Amino acid sequence: MRPIIKKLDIFMLKQFMLLFAGTFFISLFVLMMQFLWRYVDELIGKGLSIEVLAQFFWYMGQMLVPQALPLAILLSSLITLGNIGESSELTAIKAAGIPLVKALRSLFFVSVFIAVGSFVFQNNIGPKANIQLKQLLLSMKQKSPELEIPEEIFYGGIPNCNLYVQRKDMETGMLYGVMIYRMTESFEDAAIILADSGKLQSTAEKQHLLLTLYNGEWFENMRSQEITSTANVPYRRESFIQKYILLDFDNGFNLAEASGIAQMAASQSISQLITRIDSVKNTGDSVGRAVARDMTNSHFSIPAIDKADSIKAMDKVEKGTLSYDSIYNSLTPERQRQLLQMMGNSIRMTGADLEFKAMLADDYNQREREYKIELINKFTLSLTCIIFFFIGASLGAIIRKGGLGVPVIISVLVFIVFYLLDNTGSRMARQGLWAIWFGKGLAPAVLIPLAAFITYKANQDSAVFNMDAYRIFFMRLLGMRMKRSMVAKEVIINDPNYQQNAERLNMISGQIERYIKDKRLTRLANPVQVFFKYQPDHEIEQMSGQLEEVIEELSNSRDRQIMSCLSQYPVVSEKAHTRPFDHKWMNITAALIMPVGIILYIRMWRFRLRLYNDLKQILRLNAQITSHILNKM
Repeated sequence: MRPIIKKLDIFMLKQFMLLFAGTFFISLFVLMMQFLWRYVDELIGKGLSIEVLAQFFWYMGQMLVPQALPLAILLSSLITLGNIGESSELTAIKAAGIPLVKALRSLFFVSVFIAVGSFVFQNNIGPKANIQLKQLLLSMKQKSPELEIPEEIFYGGIPNCNLYVQRKDMETGMLYGVMIYRMTESFEDAAIILADSGKLQSTAEKQHLLLTLYNGEWFENMRSQEITSTANVPYRRESFIQKYILLDFDNGFNLAEASGIAQMAASQSISQLITRIDSVKNTGDSVGRAVARDMTNSHFSIPAIDKADSIKAMDKVEKGTLSYDSIYNSLTPERQRQLLQMMGNSIRMTGADLEFKAMLADDYNQREREYKIELINKFTLSLTCIIFFFIGASLGAIIRKGGLGVPVIISVLVFIVFYLLDNTGSRMARQGLWAIWFGKGLAPAVLIPLAAFITYKANQDSAVFNMDAYRIFFMRLLGMRMKRSMVAKEVIINDPNYQQNAERLNMISGQIERYIKDKRLTRLANPVQVFFKYQPDHEIEQMSGQLEEVIEELSNSRDRQIMSCLSQYPVVSEKAHTRPFDHKWMNITAALIMPVGIILYIRMWRFRLRLYNDLKQILRLNAQITSHILNKM
C-alpha cells in the first residue's frame, strides 16, 4: 500500500512551515505598527499602566490576525519555492516526472487548513477582540481631558463644568480665551469665569484637575437659603490677575460601556450578522410601509366657507364643473390668505417629516450594507489565503529567487493591488454606489484569474517572467544598441581556418561597399515604398548571416587582437531601416495617422544612418583582421 504522505510532502512542509511562522509574525508586526500609528495620540501622555498597554496590544494583535495570514502565506510560499528553485531542487523534482501542481499538494492542504482557521477565528475570536479594543480606545480618550479639549467648542468632559477655549497651544499647554460655566445643584448657584489665558493640569494623585487662570473676572450668584424669589438673587464679581481652581475629577482608568460598540458590524459573528440583517431589513421595511401609508392617507384641510359660497359650490357639483380653482375663487380674500398660509405650513411640516423619515431610512440602509459587507468579508478574507498561496508559489517557481529581496518586493506589490481593490470596492459598496456583491467581489474577481494564469505558466515552465526577454524587447522597441560580448574560450577543440576566413571577410567587404553605393543610406527613403510598397532587404540579411558565421568561427581563436576586434563588431539590425512594422496593415495605419507616421518615418531614417555607420565600422574591422591574419602568416 502506497503511503498517503510521501517524503516530498514532508520536505515541502518543513520548508514552508518554518518560513510561514517567521513571516506571520513579521506581517503581524508590520500591520500592528501601521495600526498603532493611527492611535499613537491616544496612548502618549495618558499615564496608562503596563497592564492596560499589554491589553491594548493583545487585542490589537488578535484583530489583525486574519489580515496577517494572507500576507504571510504569500510571502512564505514565494520564498519557499524561490529557495527550492534557486538551489535546483525544483528542477530535480520536475526531472523526476513530478509536476509542479503535485509537488505543491501538501502546501495546498495546509493553506486550506489555514484559511478555515482564519474563518473560525474571524467568527469567534475576532468580534470579541474588536469589542475589547474599542472599549480600550474609548476609555483612553476619556482618561486625560486636558489633552482632549477642543477649540471654540464647549467641552463637558469635566464633571459639573463646561469649558470653552478659543485657542490652545499644544507645545506649552496654554489655553487662550477661556470661559468656564460652573454648574451646581441649581441655576441660581451657577458661576461664570472669564480669563485671557489659563493652564489645566492633573494633580499628582490623579484625582483632581488644577486650573490656573490669568487676567480674568469671576461672576457668581450668591443665593442664601432664606431667599425664595429667583428675581432678587445677589451675586458677586471678582477681578483677578492669577487664580487657582481645583476641580474634582476621578482620573482612574475604567472600561467604557460596550453597549454601543457591540452593535458595530465588526463586533458580530456570522449568526449575529444574519440576525442583525433581518432585523434591520424588517425595521426598514416597516418604516417604508409607514411612510407610504402616511402619504396615502394624508390630506390638506380647507378652512370653512360661508353659506353663500357653499351653495354655489354645491350647484357646481351638480353640474359637474367643481374644481379646486373654483373653490379657491369662491372664498373671500381673507379666507384665501388663511388657506395659503395653512397650506404652506402643512407643506413645510410634510417636507420636514419626509426628510426625517428619509434620513431614518438611509440610516437603516447604511447599517444593512455594513452588516452585509462584514458578512461577506469573513468569507473573502479566508479565500484570499488560498489565492495568495497559488500566486506566491507559482511566482516563486517561475522567478526562482529566494531570500528576502525579490520575494518581499513582489509580495508587497501583490498585497497593495489586493488592498486597493478590496478597499475601493468596500468603500463604494458602503456608500451605496456599487452593489455589495460587486464591491466585495472585485478583488477576488481580479486575483483568481491572475492566480490561475500564473499557476498554469509555472506548471508549463513558461518564461513569462524572464527579465532578459523583456529587456531585449524594450531595447529593440526604443532603438537601443545591443553590445556584443566575446570571451576567450578556455578549451578549443578546432582552431579556425584563418586564411579562409580572411578571404570571406574580403568578400563581405566588397558586398558591403556595393550595398552602400546602391542603397544610399544617408538619404531619406521613399515614403510610398516604406509604408505601402514594402520589399524585404534580403541582401543585408545575407551579409549579416555570413558575417556572424565568420565571427562564430574566429571566436575559437587564441589571438587576443582578433578577439578584441570581434568584440567591436556591431550587432546589425536587419529590418528596422526598411519599415516601422512587420505587418503591412500596421504600416498603412501608421501612415494614415499623420503625427505617428512622421515620427516612425524619422525613426526609420535614424536606423538607416545607424546601419550606414555600422557597415563602415565592419569594413574597418574586416580590414584590420585581414591585415593581421596576412601578417601573421
